[in-house]
Amino acid sequence: MRQIPLRIGPGPAPTLENFAPGANAAALALLHERPLPSSLYLWGPAGAGKTHLLRALAAASAGPALSGPGAWEEGAALVLLDGCERYDAAQQHAAFALYVEAAAAGVPVVAAGRLPPVDLPLREDLRTRLGSGPVFALQPLSDEDTAAVLKREAAGRGIALADEVLAYLLTRYARDLGSLMGLLDALDAFSLAEKRAVTVPLLKKMLAEQAAQDLPA
Repeated sequence: MRQIPLRIGPGPAPTLENFAPGANAAALALLHERPLPSSLYLWGPAGAGKTHLLRALAAASAGPALSGPGAWEEGAALVLLDGCERYDAAQQHAAFALYVEAAAAGVPVVAAGRLPPVDLPLREDLRTRLGSGPVFALQPLSDEDTAAVLKREAAGRGIALADEVLAYLLTRYARDLGSLMGLLDALDAFSLAEKRAVTVPLLKKMLAEQAAQDLPA
């Protein structure tokens, strides 16, 4: 079934605490440890939570976090590299230089991509650095785990999220939790404005009004 894009606001800021681990409990546990390993690599498909975790680490860092690839900055406490499989030659050179500077300064590097280090289309010395520490394959949440997280979040807001609403969401919309949490925010505000419970008809009405607002004048 075609996934429908939604015009929704940003969800809550990513933290380690609001990351739903699912099958990724071991990776999350290591990210809570201090100090972090000198090198750590996360890989998995879109929606598995890689960028969420990198942003959460940046927010929790005791000092400035460098989001590379870019120039090294003295005083950095953490280096974060995302989307490594897309790095061109110049970015690969910069990323490798960051690894060298970070190692000399005792600063951890946490990187992420859609492929494991061995399969990345990168220069060999950078691939070796990316795979030199713990490597975790992140798994997207199952439908059951996603539904449980949404129900728990809705209950915390005083919303009774019926099974038919969850089924409608999980079969028609992008299943990454960030998008679904943003949709829940929008539904919460819309139901308060309409003074109605969250139901499939209410969801359809909200989407119809959004679609009408998006039509060109």
